[in-house]
Amino acid sequence: MIRVRGLTKSFGPKRVLAGIEIGVERGESLCVIGQSGTGKSVLLKCILGLVAPDAGTILWQDRPLDAAARPDFMRHFGMLFQGGALFDSLNVWQNVAFRLRQHMPDAKARAIAVERLGRVGLPPETAGLMPAELSGGMARRVGLARAIAHDPAVIFFDEPTTGLDPIRARSINALIRGIVRETGATAITITHDMDSVRAIGDRVALLQDGRIAWDGPVVRMDDAAPLAAFLGHRPADGT
Repeated sequence: MIRVRGLTKSFGPKRVLAGIEIGVERGESLCVIGQSGTGKSVLLKCILGLVAPDAGTILWQDRPLDAAARPDFMRHFGMLFQGGALFDSLNVWQNVAFRLRQHMPDAKARAIAVERLGRVGLPPETAGLMPAELSGGMARRVGLARAIAHDPAVIFFDEPTTGLDPIRARSINALIRGIVRETGATAITITHDMDSVRAIGDRVALLQDGRIAWDGPVVRMDDAAPLAAFLGHRPADGT
């Protein structure tokens, strides 16, 4: 679905991405982990077109993600921003239906928003609330409802559980996994939360020193030597 080849990006003398090679298949859930400042968010911003890479290629469904292909890509992706990132001046249903309202009547957009809120476990009366009236966990659910409002083919999750207590974090992880499975969407999650990786991911990639240091199934990550330092323990086989 998305493939990155030889991606590099520097900010002044600091090289953040030093030749990233990674891909995610249709319907797969990929988690990208790494310490703070290793370039996880820069990689995501390059894919989304918010930052221009210095070199390398990004492919979308086997086509270069250039100016000609980007409009199609933009129509097919959803995003759960860190912290929810709701518009303070819009109520809940208007936030969820923000994209939908550009091309359909408000009544239809509101009905879809209420249905999506139900899919993330929020009752219809939530639709009329303002973001300031929501708890952190509710705001994250509203952000998730917005991310899936238009049935995207690809969903990006940026630190989906940051700032949540363990109970709410587990609930958000379960919702994300359930929605990804239900919709068949391709998912890319940027996170440092290993509980999220185990709950959400099929594959995990460790970003280190500007490159992918390890890439493999989530079920194998506890045995991988390159992940030992990040996970804070020796791998099971002692290597």
